[in-house]
Amino acid sequence: MSRYQVALLCLGLLLMLLLYLGLPGPPEQTSWLWRGPSVTVLAGLTRGNSPIFYREVLPLHQTHRVEVVLLHGKAFNSHMWEQLGTLQLLSKRGYRAVAIDLPGFGNSAPSKEASTEAGRAELLELVLQNLEVQNAVLVSPSLSGRYALPFLMRSHHQLHGFVPIAPTSTQNYTQEQFWAVKTPTLILYGELDHILARESLRQLRHLPNHSVVKLHNAGHACYLHKPQDFHLALLAFLDHLS
Repeated sequence: MSRYQVALLCLGLLLMLLLYLGLPGPPEQTSWLWRGPSVTVLAGLTRGNSPIFYREVLPLHQTHRVEVVLLHGKAFNSHMWEQLGTLQLLSKRGYRAVAIDLPGFGNSAPSKEASTEAGRAELLELVLQNLEVQNAVLVSPSLSGRYALPFLMRSHHQLHGFVPIAPTSTQNYTQEQFWAVKTPTLILYGELDHILARESLRQLRHLPNHSVVKLHNAGHACYLHKPQDFHLALLAFLDHLS
């Protein structure tokens, strides 16, 4: 075989490999993207074939059945929970931890399902199904309340715990709807958040099985301003559930 033929063969194999890597996967499946020493980044597909990216840490020795699913606010994405050390800390304590990029944030493409309240609840439920999360504790700061709260109202029986952090959209639900939710809840907020925290707290207090933790000298993103206090409160709540 001549050098020219060998070069053509190699070029053909390279093109086949690039074509294979560029093909989309089947819907509602999960594929490996990157694996680091402590954090694994995965991607799946929603019903509308919109990519949903997430970061996951699996504990070396899982000692708790509770699985922590972390959403994010408007100015952030799943990478924030890695930078903050939350994923790694939960893993060390024996919890499976997953941080999700909501549609239109981070590496996740916008999704038509996210345009309605029912669609957002169904999208979150689908993602949890794809991740095979069985005993979810849902951590929901700020904007992510648009996903977490409709899911809570429709599927609270699927949640093992709920941690709202000054979430949006609480005004969309009645006292009766909150009273019907029996999910153990830890309401977290920053002392210096005088707008959204107070508004959401007025409604969230109607949840019958709740406790409240105020992080002193912390603003709206209280987990960033007081990460140690935030982690201590979250771990105490998770350990109590376990």
